[in-house]
Amino acid sequence: MRTTRGRFRLRSAALAATLGAGLLLAPLPAQQAVAASTLTNTGFEADGTGTATPSGWSTYSAAGQNAASFTEAGGRSGGHRLSHWSSSAYKVETYQYLSGLADGTYTLSAWVRSGGGQNAAYLALRNCGSAEQRTDLPVTSSSWIRVVTSVKVVGGGCTVSINSDANAGNWLNVDDLAFTAGSTGLGVKGVDLSALKKNEDFGAAYKNASGGAGDPVALLKGAGANYGRLKVWVNPADGYNTKAQVLATAKRIKAQGMKLLVDFHYSDIWADPGAQTKPAAWAGHSYAQLKTDVYNHTYDVLNALKAQGTTADMVQIGNEINTGMLWPEGSTSNWTQLAGLLKSGVSAAKAVSSSTQIALHLANGGDNALYRTWFDNATAQGVSYDVIALSFYGYWHGALSSLQANLDDVSARYGKKVMVAETAYPFRLDSKDAHENIIDLPSELVSGYQASPAGQSAWLRDVMNVVEAVPNGRGLGVVYWEPAWTAVTGNGWDPTDPSSGNAWENQALFDYDSRLLPAANWFAHR
Repeated sequence: MRTTRGRFRLRSAALAATLGAGLLLAPLPAQQAVAASTLTNTGFEADGTGTATPSGWSTYSAAGQNAASFTEAGGRSGGHRLSHWSSSAYKVETYQYLSGLADGTYTLSAWVRSGGGQNAAYLALRNCGSAEQRTDLPVTSSSWIRVVTSVKVVGGGCTVSINSDANAGNWLNVDDLAFTAGSTGLGVKGVDLSALKKNEDFGAAYKNASGGAGDPVALLKGAGANYGRLKVWVNPADGYNTKAQVLATAKRIKAQGMKLLVDFHYSDIWADPGAQTKPAAWAGHSYAQLKTDVYNHTYDVLNALKAQGTTADMVQIGNEINTGMLWPEGSTSNWTQLAGLLKSGVSAAKAVSSSTQIALHLANGGDNALYRTWFDNATAQGVSYDVIALSFYGYWHGALSSLQANLDDVSARYGKKVMVAETAYPFRLDSKDAHENIIDLPSELVSGYQASPAGQSAWLRDVMNVVEAVPNGRGLGVVYWEPAWTAVTGNGWDPTDPSSGNAWENQALFDYDSRLLPAANWFAHR
């Protein structure tokens, strides 16, 4: 942390004297610890403060910068941690070689912090008889975050490695590592393509990273996406996001070998925590009629998808329903009625396909108190579901550590899979059209993540890393929201106003020249 830098400078002379006056001036050979089959000194407690090569570990720097790796007070648990830091640019690796392992898949977990800014800062599993696996450290200057990476061990050996390629003053902390049998990964690496049909109808075209024309669904699948998400409105003013458009885009998604997530808003327009407006056709209906409306609408859309051979693999019963749906009857102020509406949707989805997974979706993914209150009520009312889905936008919903704490808690508390059903991040701040973007000021950004292609990539990578680290394999995946919603005249924010602009094009995964951005490549990661 930044608060320890001054203390490090005060003890740097003593550290140099202990380790040798020439340590900072000339390269030292790698100091190889004795290999074992169990990771040792995982909390860096064996040596106290100021040790460049902790007990059980080895340190290497081609430029003789071993002192950039050191133990110091302030562990996540216990009294100490490993830190990488130097007042000048540095490259250093702290590692431990394991031998005598049974062949199989293993997972490394560690608690980490980083101030960001490095050329590279990551954990790695290498020399394991298979391809090296890495997990980059997220930018989190105050709170610890757990990250994981897994590898297939062939031949009995594996190196656990902590790496920095850093600029002057960049730092990281690592503590409480574990190396255990098992694997990690994400089952859902999704893209919300709800705006795609209208975008293309109004002239949008898409290109690969090199500028060659391509089908956007195929381009995203080629980058590693394996799920497509489509929202459904009942009778919207612009005629899009209805059953007809969902059916058409679902064919394209399934033709690419991707799975399908259908997101029911139960509205004619955007549904979110601040707006859950009933469809105009249902406006005068009683609560009993609304339950029938939900069932019939859900069944109609899903059965049509099944009939054309594109059965939904997952269904959201409502969109960002923090405050309920179909207000006022389905407000959270009347949980009995809200539960009845949810049960109608669940019953319809399961009647079409018993294997379709049911997700319940809230926003504010870092707010654990909200999730506990909401899902305690859903549980008490006997609402059946399979997945807890969250929206998490870091510029609105808090720190990555808050997301992790919430995911860990609710997955264990309710015994459910969890997923981030919506996230996104800008690759620039200016608008391509005349409409002001939702995020368009430097002050609105998440600390450590620039509005750049690299910053967008790092954000998606780190959200995926947090979900992957949910214990017991309950981290299901991540869906990027509207990656193909580029600025096209006619496809604006307001479906009731054809002249409205797009407030989101700077968070798409296609740039202002319609080229696929580097962030999309993270879908291929595990």
